[in-house]
Amino acid sequence: MKDNLKGPGPGQAPDTAARRARVFTVTGRTLLFVICLFVAYIMVVPFIWMVSASFKPNTEIFTYPIQWIPRPLFLGHYTSVLVDINYPLNFFNSAKLTIIITAIQLFTCSLAAFSFSKLRFPGRDKIFLGYLATMMIPWHAIMIPQFIVVKGFNLYNTHAALIVLHAFSAFGVFLLRQNMMSIPDSLHEAAKIDGCSSFRVYWNIILPLTKTGLATLCVLTFNGIWNDYMGPMIYLDSERLKTIQIALAGFREQYSANYGAIMAGTVVSIIPVVIVYVLAQKYIVEGIAYAGLKG
Repeated sequence: MKDNLKGPGPGQAPDTAARRARVFTVTGRTLLFVICLFVAYIMVVPFIWMVSASFKPNTEIFTYPIQWIPRPLFLGHYTSVLVDINYPLNFFNSAKLTIIITAIQLFTCSLAAFSFSKLRFPGRDKIFLGYLATMMIPWHAIMIPQFIVVKGFNLYNTHAALIVLHAFSAFGVFLLRQNMMSIPDSLHEAAKIDGCSSFRVYWNIILPLTKTGLATLCVLTFNGIWNDYMGPMIYLDSERLKTIQIALAGFREQYSANYGAIMAGTVVSIIPVVIVYVLAQKYIVEGIAYAGLKG
């Protein structure tokens, strides 16, 4: 009887608090998992439906209930995309521009980021701040001046116009600079003592340690250039130079009632982006996380 009247022992209160903390942790993780699952469902299902519709005749696309796996597979829409129009040429133009611009941006942004993070020169931080300030200017405000400059240099209706305009990226410099700031300065100083030039330090030491930031910038640049519509529409006039996004817009006008062909063209246009993202996805979160470590 006396034992029942005793209060909780010295270890009981902490145990209760620990159990409550575990319950809250499990509940929070479960709720977060459910939310993520719901968001993933909203994003993935339309994509799966688009791929499924591209392999169906138009008469079966909007049937209910949805037949997710078409039987048999109908390939006529892909024939229309790859044979009836200049889609392969437009695909090649987009691939050419995207690969060249991505490679140039990786070099120019990483070189500038190295200068702003590891080299010491007067006004470095002020110059970097001014460079970042260019991100605040809306693209629509500089669209006409850019067009005038491109026309003045006789670059209109050439791929060189888009390559030059996208050769530099303030966001890419910021992303890689923040990534390089997490690398100890002692590595740079030790290499300089051993007689390495600044470029050799950048190429042999800093770049290999910045692969997460480079992979992130590669994916973001590749996706942005591949899906760019306004730039090619403004600066490219010849049919043989147009990119896949311009071709896809014209394809939608030409085949406005052919939903299966439109879905097939869209599937073909996003394949490279999906491949690049799958290959580099493990670096993306880590690279963006590094961007907030030091500044």
